[in-house]
Parts: sequence; structure tokens; C-alpha cells
Amino acid sequence: MSGFTVLNMCELFIMHFMIFFIFCYFQETVELLTEFKNFMITYNRTYSSQEEAEKRLRIFQENMKTAQTLQSLEQGSAEYGVTKFSDLTEDEFRMMYLNPMLSQWSLKKEMKPATPASKAAPDSWDWRDHGAVSPVKNQGMCGSCWAFSVTGNIEGQWFKKTGQLLSLSEQELVDCDKLDQACGGGLPSNAYEAIEKLGGLETETDYNYIGHKQSCDFSSGKVAAYINSSVELPDNENEIAAWLAEKGPVSAALNAFAMQFYRKGVSHPLKIFCNPWMIDHAVLLVGFGQRDDVVFIFLWGEDYGEQGYYYLYRGSRLCGINKMCSSAIVN
Repeated sequence: MSGFTVLNMCELFIMHFMIFFIFCYFQETVELLTEFKNFMITYNRTYSSQEEAEKRLRIFQENMKTAQTLQSLEQGSAEYGVTKFSDLTEDEFRMMYLNPMLSQWSLKKEMKPATPASKAAPDSWDWRDHGAVSPVKNQGMCGSCWAFSVTGNIEGQWFKKTGQLLSLSEQELVDCDKLDQACGGGLPSNAYEAIEKLGGLETETDYNYIGHKQSCDFSSGKVAAYINSSVELPDNENEIAAWLAEKGPVSAALNAFAMQFYRKGVSHPLKIFCNPWMIDHAVLLVGFGQRDDVVFIFLWGEDYGEQGYYYLYRGSRLCGINKMCSSAIVN
């Protein structure tokens, strides 16, 4: 009799456990499907077939797990989660939006060292508040971040010299820079050299952005801004900050792994998530603040991050942000 009772209790326990497991699984599945549906609506996603939709759902699910891992190990105030890139694998994200040439150190040309800033960096500085930064742009599915980084820098340098903020053409570089690989990536050092050889940059209006390489349509008669040379900044973050505050926004590059999942806040991922030697994205460094952050203009539109911006912890050479800082010089 006692054996019969124990057996029933075991069966009852197993049955309750299975019900609980099924309920949790069902609840998680419903939550995942709801989150994915909201993602599709928010970012206007459609897929060519049921098979493709199911594939993207699986990728989305894995990305949410990665975002949760980043969140659990985050050392700053960043929030990671659903972004416009949540249905892309890491390889797809890298191929469509990042820049493989940046990590190829043998391709990097020697540049003249920048003249140091005349004084130490202030507690905070933001060139967005001083008129030197054009509205956030969107590079689209093209690895042309190098072109946006450089034109953003030149826009700031031109503003510093003339008081006029122009939106300059990235497409001109994608089409006409023979030293770089258009949507396949490029180096800021090459881009500066190409701009000097071309004679300058046209405006965005005169040479608008398409997002893929086409034949060069540059016209010297439409040059709106030019540069005289370019310089490389030191790899000390305090010196970079001082130079930025005194001279203008800086072209920079960094490891962008965590950025696929970034939503807001000051990002401070563990080094394992952003190897400083695996730099793969060029950005424009526009400021820094008292909350120990570096401010980047990002090139993925205003529906990314904090109105198109990414905030990164400053002071520990995080993600290699100090390794490839440079600027054009306008005399």
C-alpha cells in the first residue's frame, strides 16, 4: 500500500513538473514571438518566405540571449536589447555595416603627428552644442563608415575655420577614392589623401548618398570644402580629449561588437566583448562628459542608440577607441 502511495506521489510530482515546464516554455515562446512581432513593426521588416521568417526568429532569439549576457556583465549604465540589427547574425552585421580594413594594421599609412593641444581637457565638451556637427546620417547597408567618419571630421574643421557648417558628400569618396574599397571598407588615412588629390569635397546636396559604388561624378567646380593635410592624434585619451575640445570633432575607430545590441546609456562592456585589436568600425568622436563618457556620432540613423549616438566609457582605452584617432587640417 505504501509503495502504491509513493508511486502516485512520484507520478504527481512529475506531472506537476511537466505542466510547469510546458507553461514556462509556452510563456517564453509567447513573449519571444510578441517581441519579434514588435521588432518587425518598429523596423518595418518583411521576409520573403515563411522559412526566412523562421530563420530570422531563431537569429533574433540568439541575439536576445547575447544581449542578456552583455547586460548581466555590463560595467556601466548601458541598456542592451532589441535594436534595428536584432535579426542579423554577427557575420551579417559585420559584412553589411562594418569595415574589415580597419583591423589590417599593415595597410595603415604613417601620418604626421598632431600638434598637441595648448591646454588640458575641460571636464566636458560637446561639439553638438557649438554648431560643428551636422545631423546624424545613415550609411545604410554599406561598409562606408570610414567615409562618414572623415567627412564628419572635415565638416567640423571647416566650421572651425569658416563658421559655416556644411553637410559634405560621402558618396564622392565611395565613388572616387581609388585607395579604398567603397562599401568593402576603407581607412581614414587613405580618404584624407584621396580628398587632397581630388581637390576637395562637394556637398551632400550636389553629390547625394546612394549607398553603393557607382562611377565617379566628381566636379572640381562644385568643391565646397577642401583640406591641406591630415594628422594622427596620440593614443592617450586625455590628450585626445584635450585636442578634441580645442580643435574639433575627431575621426576615430573601435571594435563594434557590443554596438549591435546597444540601446542607451554609457556602455562599458568587458574587454572580452570588444578586443581593442579587432577594430572594425569608424565613427566621429564629438564630445565627452562628466559622467565618464565618450560621445560618438553613429552612422546608422536616428533610430539607433540615443537619437543616433553611442556613449562609451572613457578612461580605459575601451574597445580600442584610442588607437586610430585622426583629423584633417584646414589652413
